[in-house]
Amino acid sequence: MNAKSEAPPPAVSVIMPVLNEERHLREAVHAILRQEYAGEMEVVVALGPSTDRTDEIAAELVREDPRVHTVPNPTGRTPAALNAAIKASRHPIVVRVDGHAALSPGYITTAVRLLEETGAMNVGGIMHAEGQNDWEHAVAAAMTSKIGVGNAAFHTGGAAQQAETVYLGVFRREALEQQGGYNEEFIRAQDWELNFRIREAGGLIWFSPELKVSYRPRPSVKALAKQYKDYGRWRHVVARYHEGSINLRYLAPPTAVCAIAAGIVVGAVLTPWGFVIPGGYLAAIVAGSVPAGKGLPLKARLQIPVALATMHMSWGWGFLTSPRSLAKKVIASRRPAVLGETQEA
Repeated sequence: MNAKSEAPPPAVSVIMPVLNEERHLREAVHAILRQEYAGEMEVVVALGPSTDRTDEIAAELVREDPRVHTVPNPTGRTPAALNAAIKASRHPIVVRVDGHAALSPGYITTAVRLLEETGAMNVGGIMHAEGQNDWEHAVAAAMTSKIGVGNAAFHTGGAAQQAETVYLGVFRREALEQQGGYNEEFIRAQDWELNFRIREAGGLIWFSPELKVSYRPRPSVKALAKQYKDYGRWRHVVARYHEGSINLRYLAPPTAVCAIAAGIVVGAVLTPWGFVIPGGYLAAIVAGSVPAGKGLPLKARLQIPVALATMHMSWGWGFLTSPRSLAKKVIASRRPAVLGETQEA
């Protein structure tokens, strides 16, 4: 008898930070509970100080299924929530999920298999943006197009390969505990920073298009602008934290902001030729929105250029205005990668 073939899959802890997620929390948790994973599973929801019905919905989910638990996160910050959930969880595989995301069928089974096949410390896949109304459909199209996000594999797909970071992630607990969890100074980009330390310690981060998570876009222009301003702000922190991590894809939005601003000033003060730059940008995003919006309703297609401009300009502005003081604070909190016994040997 082959004992190895009969061994049950490793038990899994799914951790979820939430704050004001009444729209999507129930759907996100149900997508986890429907996974049909053959091993034991628990779901730990870290509750921030929400002002909507998030806590009430979470309490209902706990009553409905004994696999669901909650833990408080009084700071409301994502990395603190993740660390609290990791501490409250108990299984050797840790799956990170957000409150506005839904795992695709078979996600956990596939991720555990990939961990075993690759020997990776963390595996992740595609952030598959899906909208529920015309605006969200437009944002989803922008977030999954190369004109919107460049060649980022976890947005647009690609071959399975070693990666710097992945969307969300399915970790071996040993990697999280070895590195001391997430750095709570990273209000954004905490995934990148943790994966950086795992890689520094010799661990493999693996991207696979087999893994897909449905993501719900922000519901308004204002919310999308804030999201992407924060992304740009914290990407500049990362660039200062780790020299050499920047590339042309990250420099494109701030370059576009500067060029458009300069073009408007030149056009208004010196010569109308200055307006060629903002006009050219507008023409580019309108043209790029045509293939991105294929198959969508007309109202959604018409809003794709607005979504693209909001993403580009907000990201670029956040990058340009990111204060050095923030980077210095984060750098001062730098955690050196912790090597395991095998690496030290």
